[in-house]
Amino acid sequence: MPSGFYLLIAAQFASALADNALLIVIIARLQELNLPGWWAPMLKFGFTISYVVLAPFVGPLADAVPKARLMAWMNGVKLLGVLALALGLHPFAAFAVVGFGAAAYAPAKYGLVTELVGPQRLVLANGWVEVSVVCAALFGVVLGGLLVSPWLLGLSGFSAAQQGLQGLAWLTPSQLSLSIALLLLVYGLAALLNLGVPDSGARYPASGLHPRRLCLDFWQANRRLWADADGGLSLAVTTLFWGVAATLQFAVLRWADDVLRLPLSQAAYLQAAVAVGVIAGAGIAGRWVPLHAAKRMLVFGVLLGLFIPAIASADSLVVAIPLLVLVGAVGGLMVVPLNALLQHRGYCLLTAGRSIAVQGFNENASVLGMLAVYAGLLALDASIVTVMWGFGLCIAAAMSLLIWAERRRLGAVKPCAV
Repeated sequence: MPSGFYLLIAAQFASALADNALLIVIIARLQELNLPGWWAPMLKFGFTISYVVLAPFVGPLADAVPKARLMAWMNGVKLLGVLALALGLHPFAAFAVVGFGAAAYAPAKYGLVTELVGPQRLVLANGWVEVSVVCAALFGVVLGGLLVSPWLLGLSGFSAAQQGLQGLAWLTPSQLSLSIALLLLVYGLAALLNLGVPDSGARYPASGLHPRRLCLDFWQANRRLWADADGGLSLAVTTLFWGVAATLQFAVLRWADDVLRLPLSQAAYLQAAVAVGVIAGAGIAGRWVPLHAAKRMLVFGVLLGLFIPAIASADSLVVAIPLLVLVGAVGGLMVVPLNALLQHRGYCLLTAGRSIAVQGFNENASVLGMLAVYAGLLALDASIVTVMWGFGLCIAAAMSLLIWAERRRLGAVKPCAV
């Protein structure tokens, strides 16, 4: 791998670590403000909306400027969102600002990965990326749980520093002021690391900045990727997977509270079990699954859906933790090869930045849709166990349908006459 690739991985890790820790801290801030429980999934909704709304523009933007520099700028935007939270902005609005920065960060990050490595090493590179993302999620929720834990907040040194921050007139009084300040430092580190990532040298024709033209070009790129046999299949799988992952993140927190009676600082660590599984699955896929075998991993999507009702039915950590690890493992085994296939087809059909923007649009539209349904069910006081059963069975059915459609398509392709 090129040396710049590993610096990119380090920068991505620091930024994603702060994102995941910030989510836990902001949920704690919602509880501090005594806001209803359905605000928690709406946080992710606000974070993700920029990925969908800005999708026609962030791809050309990522192709128009050096991608590492753009990533550093977007970490600066995230810093502004966290600072706004410290100044008293509503948690939903502050997290939406951070999401705005993340929306432009993602095409630059994945596009740069595609430019730095060739197709022969793309599955391996994606394995590295997914492991870094999941490690960031793992350590991010641990860091977030630590930053909101009564143990840390009660330490004399931490409490004294907290009181010093609360003495500043421009800060909104909160028990989480120092926790928020520490996250500002992590985002700053990520921005500095991004500035050290070398330019890949890839350049693309200028596309102009006319909004209507960009939206039309984006729509055509979206249709082109969906119409491609391998591109459309891999896009459907990753779109479904990331919607599942985002919803499961909040469902596990709610399930841990309702069923296991765990506080937020401890429930956050259950997400770490999923992360450990994804690391294992992504590592195996990156090491032993070549690009041409990516579609064989579809069966793990069915298992992913079937494990979710099993988790919902568990009534102890002894049963739940192995199941959460398994969910992560089958998810990693499936998404890393399919994501690499999608990036390869997108790079061949479009450009690095535009293909990632199309991918981000569809995946995050799935996140918005699934989170909206989940938040609506919570607002209607639906049982979390019932919600998870229905959710998991729908995922298993959808993946089975995709497998059936792909086998039917291959069966309809007649071999060439010799």
